[in-house]
Amino acid sequence: MAWISFDLFRTLGFPDTLNLKAEQLFQYKQDISQADWVLFPPYWQLNSLVYGLNAKVFPSESSYRLGHNKVEMTRAFELVAAAHTPLTLIAANTPAEAERLWADMHLPFVAKQPKASMGEGVWLIENRSDWRDYLTKTDTLYVQEYLPIDRDIRVVIVGERVLAAYWRKQAPRGFYNNVAKGGEVDYSPVPAQAIELALHLARSLQINHAGFDIAMVGNHPYVLEFNRLFGNQGIPGGDAALRAAICDLLLRASRPVPTTPANASPKRRRLRRVA
Repeated sequence: MAWISFDLFRTLGFPDTLNLKAEQLFQYKQDISQADWVLFPPYWQLNSLVYGLNAKVFPSESSYRLGHNKVEMTRAFELVAAAHTPLTLIAANTPAEAERLWADMHLPFVAKQPKASMGEGVWLIENRSDWRDYLTKTDTLYVQEYLPIDRDIRVVIVGERVLAAYWRKQAPRGFYNNVAKGGEVDYSPVPAQAIELALHLARSLQINHAGFDIAMVGNHPYVLEFNRLFGNQGIPGGDAALRAAICDLLLRASRPVPTTPANASPKRRRLRRVA
C-alpha cells in the first residue's frame, strides 16, 4: 500500500502516506503514478492526475467536478432528485437575463455565487437594492427559491457510510445555518428522509466524501448543496473519526477481491468443475 497526499491537515497520521505540496506534482510524477491512492489533490491537478497519470484520486472525480461548481451540482440534482431540488434559475449575467430572473422569482429569494462555499457568496434578496448589489458580484446568475426554514441538516458521508447527521440552527445574525457563519449544532434526531436523500444522491452521483446540506419543509427534504471539503465541528469524534472513516474506506477499496467459485465467471466455474 502506498498513498500520496496533497493535504497534510486532512491526512495527518495516515499509514504509508507521502505528503506533498501542490508544486511538487512534477517532481514526484513517478511516485504519484505508482500510488494506490492520491488524496485530496487541489482541483487544478485533477485532469492531469486522472488523464495524465491514470491516478486513483480521493475524493472521487465526481465529488470534485460536481462539488466545484453549484451550477453543475444543481443540474445533476435536478436529474436524479428533481422533486427534492428547490426551484433554481441559472443564467448569464446580462441586463436582459437579470430582468427575466427578477420577474420570475418571488420575494424573498436566495442568490449565490456558483463557486463559493462555507456560507460565503450567499445572499437573501428582499428588494431591488439587494438584487442590484448581487449583480455586481458574479458573472453567472444563480437564484433559488427561499425555503421557510430556520435550520437545516448536515449529513456527512464517506463512501456509502453516514458518518454524522445533525441539525444546524440559524445563526443569531439570521439566514445563515452554516457553522462557519455562526450556526449552532443540534444533535436532536434527524428525519430518516433527509438521510435517505443524501445517500441516494451520493450513490447516484458517485460522491464519496461530502457534507450534504438538506432542508426539511414539513416532511419533505430538499437538497441545498454539498461540500466536498467540509468542516468537522459537528462530527462526533471530530478529525479522528473522519480520518478513521476515510482510512477504512480506502483500505477496503484497495483490497483485491478474492477469486472464488462464488464470484468467478460462469465459464471459469464450469472449467473448475470439469477439472
